[in-house]
Amino acid sequence: MASRDYYEVLEVSRTADDGEIKKSYRRLAMRYHPDRNPGDSQAEERFKEISEAYEVLSDPQKRQAYDRFGHAGVQGGGGPGFGAGGFAGGGFGDIFGDLFEQAFGRGFGGRDPGRGADLRYELELSLEEAAQGKTVTISIPSSSVCESCGGSGAKAGSSTVECRTCGGRGQVRMVQGFFSVTRPCPDCGGSGRIIKEPCPQCNGHGRVRKTRSIEVKIPAGVDTGDRIRLAGEGEAGERGAPSGDLFIEIRVRPHPLFERDGDDLHCVVPVSFTTLALGGELEIPTLTGRARIQVNPGTQSGAVFRLRGKGVQGVRSKLTGDLHCRLQVEIPVHLSARQRELLQEFANERGEEVQHPQQESWWNKVKDFVDRMGF
Repeated sequence: MASRDYYEVLEVSRTADDGEIKKSYRRLAMRYHPDRNPGDSQAEERFKEISEAYEVLSDPQKRQAYDRFGHAGVQGGGGPGFGAGGFAGGGFGDIFGDLFEQAFGRGFGGRDPGRGADLRYELELSLEEAAQGKTVTISIPSSSVCESCGGSGAKAGSSTVECRTCGGRGQVRMVQGFFSVTRPCPDCGGSGRIIKEPCPQCNGHGRVRKTRSIEVKIPAGVDTGDRIRLAGEGEAGERGAPSGDLFIEIRVRPHPLFERDGDDLHCVVPVSFTTLALGGELEIPTLTGRARIQVNPGTQSGAVFRLRGKGVQGVRSKLTGDLHCRLQVEIPVHLSARQRELLQEFANERGEEVQHPQQESWWNKVKDFVDRMGF
């Protein structure tokens, strides 16, 4: 999908560590998330591009392959000079392709012959669920071990015979010129055995398609981009080969009140002009209940109150972040005649008795700027 450099997509340098990559991904994913940009096709494409780049750069093996071979290294390509057109004559290109695949495995996984494919499942959580953790049951359509043959692929009561092509080793060696390459046997698929009577339920594959229900425990503190690996819960392997893994990818929905930054939470609290001017007590919502803060007289709009330990518990550090509440003055829009009269009296009476230090400082800066520029 993406043709741009993955480091450029995530706005990080090529020497960025895992923490920098993850932090940049969270920031960009929050900005371009489809839920925050409904109907914006460009934002949706940008979000997909960001997700693809993070999937590669957050995986050490994929990142190493990408750094070495670019996009071809993570899309099944052979890197510079490999494949069609890489060498004259065609034979050398095929041999190098075999060596490359042998060294890294299909998709750089180093898979065993017949090993089941890995599966991915995107799990969407609310902020509360992500912060507190929960146990969920998910349904996974996948290939499972055939119960009739126990995964062997052979009909019940029958047996398998040794593969004549590889002599039961499951591998064959190809020699071309000065290269010697070992590959899975094409006749037995690497198992070393040949099925004489295939199982009628799975047609000799040792697995059948079905939907499984899996219970997954989500730890407290997970965030968008986190992955949970369930070993052996992916696709079943062929004829008794190991199963793949299941990766649960977490996505946390945007919250109407809080914005998450790591383990900290941020929220904007609208307050009246009189509360900021005269002072008072405010009730603040938290993820686990409510808290109260004391506003001193003369507090300015934009002041931030920090409530320690009211953020999210870290999934790895187990330390709890803070809640940062930014006060924002709310100007009344529907005033009665009496309210207008009182505000006008207040405006007429202001002066030495009523100070506006920020406003005065701002106008002083404007005057200095005008004098300096000669406007």
